[in-house]
Order: sequence, then structure tokens, then C-alpha cells
Amino acid sequence: MTVTAPSTRAARWPTVRPWLGTAARLGLAAVWLIAGGAKVGDLAASGRAVNAYQVMPYDAATVIGAALPFVELALGVLLLIGLATRLAAGISAALLVIFITGIASAWSRGLAIDCGCFGSGGQLAVGRAPSYLPEILRDLGFLALAGFLLIWPRTPFSVDGWLAGDAPVEGEDE
Repeated sequence: MTVTAPSTRAARWPTVRPWLGTAARLGLAAVWLIAGGAKVGDLAASGRAVNAYQVMPYDAATVIGAALPFVELALGVLLLIGLATRLAAGISAALLVIFITGIASAWSRGLAIDCGCFGSGGQLAVGRAPSYLPEILRDLGFLALAGFLLIWPRTPFSVDGWLAGDAPVEGEDE
């Protein structure tokens, strides 16, 4: 009976995974900080962008639109410092699924809107075409980052790791 060593790729995964997680955490943090930062200066425009999807009453859309930038900024800060990473990733994933569903809904109903993801959004000017497919694909990429962090939330240089008193351990069940 011959015993073979694990493949090189499989042997490297425990070493590479925490650094991929760090990149995912910081990348998703940047997304939320940029998105929330772009909207926080004009909460009325953020409300109009949510209302443009035509899925809820105007008053509800304006409240959600006004709250959304603060939720995005909070998620960005949590992910940036690596605190409650799995929770922030879960909320991120839920929001991204809602965003993807909203964009797909607008597309299927023939609405001509800007998603408002990184700015004011709302109705597009006559003659401007929406870019729904790239927006959905982009958000699916962000969803993949959130999914990675849901599975492997512990990363180097995070408050979570500092509070636990140790660095991520190979094969650790988180």
C-alpha cells in the first residue's frame, strides 16, 4: 500500500485561505463604504432611487432610502476592522440578494432606472439605456465575497481574531 502526499494545491489552501478572506473582507468593506458614502450626503436622492424601483409606497421607499446609506457605512466599518465579520457578511449577503432581485425586477418590468448603488440613482433621462446585466453581475461578485466570509470569517488583522486571542488556525471550525 502506497501513501501519497496531499496535492500541493490542497496543502496550500489553509495558508492562502485567511489571506483570501482578508482580501474579501477589505474589498466588501470598500464597496459598502463607497456606496454609503456616495449616498449619505443626499438622503432625499437615496429615497428617490429606492422609490424608482416601484415596489413599495413612496413613504416607505424614502425611509428605506434614508436609512440605507447608514446601514452600508456600518457594514463597511465592521468589515474594515473585522468585527462581527460573519454577521456583517450575512447582512451583506441578504442586502445583495435584495439588490439583485430589485434590479432584475426593474429589468423584467421594463423600467429605465439607474440602480442608485453608488450614487443618487432614479429614473434615467430619455435616450439613456439602463445597464442591468453588468449591475447584476457586479452584485453577484460582491455576493460571492460575502459568501466566502460567511464560511470563513476569521482573517488576519481583524478585531475578531484579536478578541479570540489567536490567529486563524489551519482547519479551524468557525
